Amino acid sequence: MMKGSKGKIVGLVCVLAAVAIIGGVFVMRQAQPAPEPVAEPTTVSGYLGGEKVSLFEDAQFTELAAAAGLDIDYRKAGSLAMMDASIEGMSYLFPSSQAAVEYGHERGIEPVSEQIVLNSPIVIYTYRDVADALVGSGIMAKDGDIYTLDVDAAVSAMLADKTWVDLGYAAGYGQFRIDSTDPAESNSGNEWAALIANSLAGGQPATVETVERDAESIRKVFSKSGWMETSSEDSFRQFLTLGEGSKPMMVGYESQVLDLSVNEPDLFEQVADTLVVAYTTPTVWSTHVLMALDEAGEQLSEFLMSDEVQKLAWERHGFRGASQLGTDGAERFEVTGIAERVPAAVELPAPAAMQRLIEVVSGS
Repeated sequence: MMKGSKGKIVGLVCVLAAVAIIGGVFVMRQAQPAPEPVAEPTTVSGYLGGEKVSLFEDAQFTELAAAAGLDIDYRKAGSLAMMDASIEGMSYLFPSSQAAVEYGHERGIEPVSEQIVLNSPIVIYTYRDVADALVGSGIMAKDGDIYTLDVDAAVSAMLADKTWVDLGYAAGYGQFRIDSTDPAESNSGNEWAALIANSLAGGQPATVETVERDAESIRKVFSKSGWMETSSEDSFRQFLTLGEGSKPMMVGYESQVLDLSVNEPDLFEQVADTLVVAYTTPTVWSTHVLMALDEAGEQLSEFLMSDEVQKLAWERHGFRGASQLGTDGAERFEVTGIAERVPAAVELPAPAAMQRLIEVVSGS
């Protein structure tokens, strides 16, 4: 046989082999199941207390949410104000206390589930020279780096119209006061009102009767602050911006300064030497409750309770979660005066008393 014929035969064999391989691959591909379409993430919209915005805006939080198939949206609102807002199209409410939840129930809101997700104690923010001056008056005390504020002594001083100068703070102007958010709209102010009402009730959880009896005294304490913010985070920012000459003391959450130290270290460094965190004695725990309004809200609740989110909420945002798995203690934040364990917490008044307290501070 001639060489040319052999070459043609070899070439034909190669072509046939290639065709067979390609055909086999095509048949195998045809036999394989079609890939599953990528599921669209579930959009979850709701109302959120301002002190939790930093967590929801955290890039790691967003990545974890995407991996869980969630696209989380929010509108910022005070814990009590959100209960009066329209919930059409909303899947969740995320206030900062059980009292706000009960207030929502009174307004006819019926969630499909409720879950305590995060915790943070109420604290007083002030400045070192203010705190040290008030230690001499007995309103504040200091043990090592930990400051505490005696609620009974503070309330008595405000009802007696004591001035800052009377209490030893010579640079203070006017009457002694502790600023808070509007207690009729925001949780931190509302829980401060509860502490005041408890103090006037002799240290026991206030009742409807004691709130009614002490209504004028409660209103007098809040009247000293004038106009009040409706967001705890806005109030904290004003405190940092205006300084001690305008806002010597304010009510807030422990988590706020811990969040600041991690996520805005430059700003924290500017105030670290002068800012004081004082634990009220007694204090109350702010329990951040996720109220799921539908199935998407329940998915969000499960996501927030995951170990990854609980760890993130503590390590980067200072919330003492339902669990702080695989993490370390409060010293990790390097914020002077943060207690490893929160001292002397007291129960909030019962729902009926809290409801009456809201009415009292609203002027009704």
